[in-house]
Amino acid sequence: MTKILIIDDEEWLREMIQLALRQRGYEVVEARNGQEGIEKALQELPDLILCDVNMGKVNGYRTLAALRDETSTASIPFILMTGLADNAGMRHGMELGADDYLPKPFTTDVLYAAVEARLKKKQAVREEAETKFRDLRDNLSLMMPHELRTPLNGILSNAELLAASAGTLPPSEVAEMGQEMLKSGQQLERLIENFLIYARLELIASDPQKIPALRVGRAEQPSALVEEIARVQADNAGRGADLIIEAAPVAVPMSGEYFSKVVNELVQNAFKFSGAGTPVRVMLAGAGDGVAFSVSDRGRGFSAEQSRRIGAYQQFDRKLQEQQGLGLGLVICKRLAELHGGTLAIGGSAGGGATVVVTLPKPIPD
Repeated sequence: MTKILIIDDEEWLREMIQLALRQRGYEVVEARNGQEGIEKALQELPDLILCDVNMGKVNGYRTLAALRDETSTASIPFILMTGLADNAGMRHGMELGADDYLPKPFTTDVLYAAVEARLKKKQAVREEAETKFRDLRDNLSLMMPHELRTPLNGILSNAELLAASAGTLPPSEVAEMGQEMLKSGQQLERLIENFLIYARLELIASDPQKIPALRVGRAEQPSALVEEIARVQADNAGRGADLIIEAAPVAVPMSGEYFSKVVNELVQNAFKFSGAGTPVRVMLAGAGDGVAFSVSDRGRGFSAEQSRRIGAYQQFDRKLQEQQGLGLGLVICKRLAELHGGTLAIGGSAGGGATVVVTLPKPIPD
C-alpha cells in the first residue's frame, strides 16, 4: 500500500487530509511538527511527503533540507503546503528540492491531483531505471562472457605452458610468455574498469540528485594531465613521432579521475584505429563559454550512421576489423560529458579520419 506522510502543526488539517487520502486507499502517517516529521520519514520511508511550510522551530524548508541530505529520504517526492505562497518562497523551496507546492486552502480534488501526479512521476522514474538496468543486464549477458574470456584465455594458456614446461623453455620464450600474460592482464583490467565506471555512471544518471555532487570535481593541471597521458599512449603504440599536442592552461570542470578516463579512451582509440606515420592531434582549449578537448586522427573514421549509433556495447564493423573490449570507451566519454553539462560530438567520415570533441561548460568559480 502506498504510504504518505503528513507533516503539519494544525491537527484539524492533518485530520482532514488523512481522511481524504484514506478514502483513496492510501496508508497515512502523521507528524505534528518538522522534527517529528524528519524522524518519522527516516523511520517509515513513505512514498510521498506532504509538509506545511509555516511551523514553529523546524519549518517546512528546514524539514525538506534535512530529508534531502539523508540518502534514504533524498528521492522521496515532497510537496510543500502553504497559505502564504509567493514567488520567492516557491523558488526557495524548489531550490531545496521540493517537487510541488500546494497553496492553502485547497479542495480534496486539488489534493488528489497533486498527490497522484507526484506518485505517477515517481513510478515513471522507477520504471525507466528498471528498464535501463534490464537492458544493462541483457547486454552484459551477451557480451561479457566473450570479452572477458579472450584475455583470460591468453593468461591461462601461457600459464599452463609455463607450469608444464618452464624447466625446458629458453629464457627468451619464458620472457615472451610473461609479456603476453601481462598484456592480457592489462586488457582484462581495462575491461573490468570500464564496466565498473559505466555501471557507476548509469546509477548517477538514474538519480538526478547525485549529479550536482559529480559536477563539483575539478582536474588539477589538466593541460599537464593531457600531455602526460597522450605521450604514454603514443609510446605504448610505438608512435611517439605521430603525436601532436596543443594543450592550453584552461580549467576543466571534471574530476581528475574522470577527465583522465576521457583523455585515455579518446587518445588510445585514435592510435588504435589509425596507421603508423599518420598524425594524431590532441588539443585542449577554451571554446566560447566553455572548454573543449579534442582528438583527431586520419584513420578509418566513422560514418554518419555509426556516429548516431554510439552506445554501450556497440562495436562497429566487428567482422571487418577485430576489436577487443566492451565497446564502452566512447559511450563512457559521452556519458561523462553529458553528466557534466557538456556534449561529445564526432566529426569526419568513414575512411577519412575522425575528430572527437568533448565540450564542457566553463567551471563556476569557487
